[in-house]
Amino acid sequence: MFRDTKAALVFILPAFVFIGLFKIWPIVLSFGESFTFTSITGAKTFVGLENYGYLFTEDPVFWGSVKTTVLYSLMINPLTVAAALGLALLFNRKARYTGFFRTLSFLPSAISMSVVAVVWGIILDPYYGLANSMLRMVGLAPQPFLTSSTQALMCLAAISLWRSAGYWMMFFLAGLQGIPHEIYEAADIDGASGLQKTFRITLPLLTRTTSFVLVANTAFNFLTFAPVYILTKGGPRGSTNLLMYESFKSAFVNLDIGRATAISSILLVIILLIAVVELRLTRASFDY
Repeated sequence: MFRDTKAALVFILPAFVFIGLFKIWPIVLSFGESFTFTSITGAKTFVGLENYGYLFTEDPVFWGSVKTTVLYSLMINPLTVAAALGLALLFNRKARYTGFFRTLSFLPSAISMSVVAVVWGIILDPYYGLANSMLRMVGLAPQPFLTSSTQALMCLAAISLWRSAGYWMMFFLAGLQGIPHEIYEAADIDGASGLQKTFRITLPLLTRTTSFVLVANTAFNFLTFAPVYILTKGGPRGSTNLLMYESFKSAFVNLDIGRATAISSILLVIILLIAVVELRLTRASFDY
């Protein structure tokens, strides 16, 4: 037993080293930077909680960004989980073209988010884009899409949904195929309908998978940056100014490293708090 434990530690040690170097250490550095003020010459001055105090009490742009990020997450998280689960339920069957449609659904997630943003930017162009051409063909009025303060955030959510649903579908498929067939056979003997099996067997036994997808997808969406940077630059009128983009802008446009790292630290705390709530709400109280 002891020898097995030592062997396991040796195998996972490189993973711990890389996580420590490239995940934990940057977070520690970021927290440290958030308590400093960096002058234009690069000199750092310890200012304690001043950056946080400014953000919470005197920074309307930060609060606008928080509202936009929360609204974006409230839109995209349930949609993505529901779409991924729906696709998994649809393609979790032995049919002739199931493999093809699974691959088709997964393909968008294999494309870089930057490339996805550029392609959708061309499609959603209000003057020459494919989307408005199709709307005109069916007699509907063209839409401003990314140039509208009321539509831009929804467009970003739709782009993220298109790219992510197939990826999370694979986790739900793995969860579905891990449910023992004997449970369904027993339900068949008892005369359960398809809906009854879905709501009383499948969904409850997918709780752990749902919990993982929900938490991971929430973190992913709170950290959305590339489509905002490429497509909208936080506009129009701040309607897509998510926290990650605001942090980037503060660091590399306004050269205010203290404010930028304070925003990143607050974002991390928000994600952790939401993850704890989601894990408690979706905690499985059974085993199989």
